Amino acid sequence: MNNLNYGVIGNCRSAALISQTGCIEWCCLPDPDSSSFFAKILDRKKGGEFDIQVPHDFRIEQHYIPRTNILVTRYSRKKTKFEVIDFMPRYKNELGQVHCPPDIIRYIKPISGKPVIRVKYQPKPCYAQYQIKTEVRKEYIKTGTVNGSYESIYLYSNLDLAKIDAGEPVPISSDSYFLVSYNQKLLDLDIDWIHLEYQKTRVYWLDWSAKTPRFQHYKHEINRSALVLKMLSFQNSGAISAALTTSIPEIIGGQRNWDYRFCWMRDASMTISILTRLNHYNVARRFMSYILSIIPYKDEKIQIMYGLKGQKKLTEKILTSLSGYENSRPVRIGNAAYTQKQNDIFGVLLDVIYQYLMIYKKGIADYQEELWTVVRSLAKHVEDNWARRDTSIWEFRTLRKHFTFSKILSWVAIDRALKIATYFEMDRYIEVWSDIREKIKTDIMTKGWNPEINAFTQVYGEPHLDASNLMMEHYGFISADDPKYISTVLLTREHLCQDGLMFRYLNEDDFGKPQTSFMVCTFWLIKSLYKIGEKQTAKNMFDRILQYSNHLGLYSEDIDIKTKRLLGNFPQGYSHLALIDTALTLMDD
Repeated sequence: MNNLNYGVIGNCRSAALISQTGCIEWCCLPDPDSSSFFAKILDRKKGGEFDIQVPHDFRIEQHYIPRTNILVTRYSRKKTKFEVIDFMPRYKNELGQVHCPPDIIRYIKPISGKPVIRVKYQPKPCYAQYQIKTEVRKEYIKTGTVNGSYESIYLYSNLDLAKIDAGEPVPISSDSYFLVSYNQKLLDLDIDWIHLEYQKTRVYWLDWSAKTPRFQHYKHEINRSALVLKMLSFQNSGAISAALTTSIPEIIGGQRNWDYRFCWMRDASMTISILTRLNHYNVARRFMSYILSIIPYKDEKIQIMYGLKGQKKLTEKILTSLSGYENSRPVRIGNAAYTQKQNDIFGVLLDVIYQYLMIYKKGIADYQEELWTVVRSLAKHVEDNWARRDTSIWEFRTLRKHFTFSKILSWVAIDRALKIATYFEMDRYIEVWSDIREKIKTDIMTKGWNPEINAFTQVYGEPHLDASNLMMEHYGFISADDPKYISTVLLTREHLCQDGLMFRYLNEDDFGKPQTSFMVCTFWLIKSLYKIGEKQTAKNMFDRILQYSNHLGLYSEDIDIKTKRLLGNFPQGYSHLALIDTALTLMDD
């Protein structure tokens, strides 16, 4: 069973997924949302791969160098041992600028014996849609398309390039390397330069991790999750990607296959909240710059998601060139959800702006008026739209209803706008927004609460429960000791939790009844149980879910409740930020 046992390397410019046996099975260059060069994860036969092959009797183990995003795959058989150290270079140069080229370095270190490998190097540019041509030259192997969109990639090595291209045995007698680059290299490469790139990158990640507090409990899980979140940030803009893949299905053979290589305002805002709590303030500053660059000041529509470079049009297409993850079609690129109306987005944006103001009170003087204009614009959108139907946090494709959680986040939006107005001493807005906030809360308490089942429900006037309502305490809408919240938590657990894992909801949506657990919802339940006093139960659930990560401590979006198999796009930022948030909550005592 494939359990998404992949390691992930990245440098905030792009990233790659590497299988448990050391095969690069997913990589898009030069950016995470570019077309793929290696996509074996989405088509085992023709997706493209870069594999280091050894006989089947080799033992293969994998780990990260602690507190870094550098992956080590160790191969051993009797007296023969060697390691492949995979990373994408990232460090500050002598000018203080971040060096993060669209490069993958595979640094091979023989340890003992006489290792011999075969290399299966088969890049397939542009999602394997077009015919390709490979040129073996003295300095490199170049692979490019010969029809359709033009893309190309270069492979450099101090090993025999002709043997590599032919898949012939290659002895490893000393430190060796492969360098995959989107760009042709202008400098002369050698093993000393590769070693220096490795050491600089290693020191960069160690320095970055050193800023993360070393907690008494769960420190390794928190640090690994923080490193994942950092990898999801995009150097060129400050945006944060929801995940690094597209079309990894929520259920094998199903159609819930989406492209997550974009910046959802909801996910990214929550990520910033977590990273600032972990002392990684620079990520927050860069993301706020990204927000200000894309959020319209006045009457233009605000989207729930944008491209990593701020693109507003994310047209969804179906690729016929790839068979899909375990033949789960369709394979999608782009995401039609960018056109959806989700009223919760205003709340998360104003929440993160408020957090940002509280952290950087003295650092916003140059653009505080710009920020205040954004706040007023967002608040106006809420005033005009909170009472209308939307598609909810779960992005239903055909359903528009009065979702309770959307109303709660509308309340959050006005609450945070009110706090910001108070901070800026803009008194004439305080009375108006206070009235709107109270009106929204009264509406939710009257229509979102279902007295027949004694809980807040997914939709006004309907009996279905929804895990998102567990977050109403987190956002300050209701207190943890409120009997209505306690009842909602307990009833939601009773109806949506199976074998310690949570469904988002169990009523049918556009694609039928959900069949897998949404990872973040389980973390929400654990946190909620802890807040209402069931602390030992919460801790036991948390310790159990930590066992469901892959072999490197990474999580995807979903998990099969019966088999505990990871599913959905990977690695999923939402899952990792919820893990950190829950861990910090459990350490409050």
